[in-house]
Amino acid sequence: MPETPTPYTGFDRMPLSGEWRSGGSGSVLTDTNPYDDAVLAEIPLAGTEDVDRACRAAREAQRAWARAAPEQRAAVFERAAGIVMRRAGELGDWLTREVGATRARAAVEVAITAAVTAAGAGHTADVVDTVGTDVPDKENRVYRKPAGVVTIISPWNFPMYLSNRSVAPALALGNAVILKPAEDSPVTGGLLLAKVYEEAGLPPGLLSVVVGRGRDIGDHLVQHEIPRVVSFTGSTPVGRGIAAKAGLKKLALELGGNGPLVVLDDADLQRAAECAVFGSYYHQGQICMATNRVVVDTSVYDEFVDRFVELTRLLRTGDPHASATQIGPVINDKQLNGIRDKISRAVADGAKLLLSGEPTGPAGRVLAPHVLLGDNHVTTAAEEVFGPVATLVRADGEEHALRIANDTQYGLSSGVFTRDVERGLRFAQQVEAGMTHINDTTVHDDVHAAFGGEKASGIGRFGGRWVADDFTTHHWISIQHKPRPLVF
Repeated sequence: MPETPTPYTGFDRMPLSGEWRSGGSGSVLTDTNPYDDAVLAEIPLAGTEDVDRACRAAREAQRAWARAAPEQRAAVFERAAGIVMRRAGELGDWLTREVGATRARAAVEVAITAAVTAAGAGHTADVVDTVGTDVPDKENRVYRKPAGVVTIISPWNFPMYLSNRSVAPALALGNAVILKPAEDSPVTGGLLLAKVYEEAGLPPGLLSVVVGRGRDIGDHLVQHEIPRVVSFTGSTPVGRGIAAKAGLKKLALELGGNGPLVVLDDADLQRAAECAVFGSYYHQGQICMATNRVVVDTSVYDEFVDRFVELTRLLRTGDPHASATQIGPVINDKQLNGIRDKISRAVADGAKLLLSGEPTGPAGRVLAPHVLLGDNHVTTAAEEVFGPVATLVRADGEEHALRIANDTQYGLSSGVFTRDVERGLRFAQQVEAGMTHINDTTVHDDVHAAFGGEKASGIGRFGGRWVADDFTTHHWISIQHKPRPLVF
């Protein structure tokens, strides 16, 4: 049997400008387990001077990295993907302890993190396009080149993957990265990834992780003169603020969602209910792709509600370390209070509460799944809830269902259920969203596809060949093989 790797340690420091050291802000972050408030790490936080040093070091390291042979860069990502899988148990345990991921959910995140790391090797090849010209004896080439230094600001809900889906391609394409993980997930969102890439042989200085408070270093990172790209995953209000402050930088923003799952009159109701329950409550509903609204044709509405409620009642809440647990803790008290406030406002708006429950667990953050019936304007349907809450909305036919689905400022993930695939395809093409899944849950990601949103859900695409557009620029070089006449 292969040896068990020695666990990573040293999370009271962070990789800054080529070495692991404490942040210099003078303040300390206490990283805790959301289920029982156990202390996981005490981290001296980074300040603006740490950001400055990291950016300068990244700029210097990036120049040599961009000149490295593609196969040299690819080998780093192949090794890193193997390390992620060898350390799957360790990484998954950290996800359970730091963000309340159930064991099964943590395993999924580790696997997709390994997949996006391995996919990085495919981004390392030089790309040159030869394009046409009307000029005699002229040759046009367009080279894809790394943008330079990339700032990545990642969230706490799927921290390891949502950091690495930008970190891996950005580095693979020849950039350097300054990564700021969320304050609720500094280890899984940044420090563990840095350990993996260090073990895989990534040269020092190319990846700095600045663990700091957004109010202290967020604006400084976004406005810093050295990075040329800002990749952010998080809320729409924060994304709008970044867009206003970033100046002429390229932006890749994956923001909020209000995912509709539409159940048409000819749907397989049992399968639709199973997918709707999964999409609504997976990882406590703390997913941008979550099924925030289930829009159901009136002809099957009552039967669907019965099936949905029956399945929801069977979900098991509790300690995320327990193998039977399907719903663990909400990430923190602020998030919990916000979810409960939206439920209260939805009821005040006229929604009917079918299932509910008080928070449980040692820290009081395990919230039972909630089911509401209401129209598209009750708070839990109109706003992104980001918690274990589903609102079921009645639709009077297919056209009405489409109007309801599109009646939101968001446009990230969506879904439609029908036994007629061509009907589903016609419907999907009219949904104002970056992603629509036919006869499947709204919660779906694939490192090979174009992941992203429309409207207030963001700009740019993650995954596949599309992600390269966010982290590269193009350099047109022409060659005049024979002199041509120049006419004034």
